[in-house]
Amino acid sequence: QMQLVESGGGLVQPGGSLRLSCVASGFTFRIATMAWYRQAPGKQRELVATITTGGSSTYVDSVKGRFTISRSNPERTMWLQMNSLRPEDTAVYYCNRPAAAATNEYWGQGTQVTVSS
Repeated sequence: QMQLVESGGGLVQPGGSLRLSCVASGFTFRIATMAWYRQAPGKQRELVATITTGGSSTYVDSVKGRFTISRSNPERTMWLQMNSLRPEDTAVYYCNRPAAAATNEYWGQGTQVTVSS
């Protein structure tokens, strides 16, 4: 059974930083493209960043230059380093395998990020 456990969220001031973690189990992590998503209240879920098994990454335009996605296949873990945070980054952040996200196969509990002064 797939399991994804997100952590690292919290309350941070504008301009601050957070690092989110995602620990995966129940599938072959080392051959799976992974992604971070976020959802703010009243808004649709948004794809934030992706990373291939070899470490190639993509980002939504609004976070380019501020966020960095990374992974460790032996640890079955990926991270999202978030710098220069803005209030509009406030959302619940989720990790997932895009193929699973597309079918709503599974979603974890997410981790809340709140950017506010």
